[in-house]
Amino acid sequence: MTLNQLQDDIRRVFGAKDSARGMEGTFMWFMEEVGELSAALRGGSHQERVHEFADVLAWLATLANIAGVSLEEAMQVKYGAGCPTCGQTPCACGDANKP
Repeated sequence: MTLNQLQDDIRRVFGAKDSARGMEGTFMWFMEEVGELSAALRGGSHQERVHEFADVLAWLATLANIAGVSLEEAMQVKYGAGCPTCGQTPCACGDANKP
């Protein structure tokens, strides 16, 4: 599944509800899911982590849909040529630098 396919699937299944909820409400749901992922990473089972990663990605796709942003395009623009800081693959930035 590509990121475009993910966004299309999320839009088809949840688009009307997402539009009605709006950006602020959707962002709150996204943050709740990030918190659940955090808990699963700290002490959950593999299955719980799988579930929470899927939820976070779905809510991120929802936010992108509401904002009119293609996740696939965003990733290509920012990371398509390697590290956005040093421009290399693999990244040659020092440990103190993001990413």
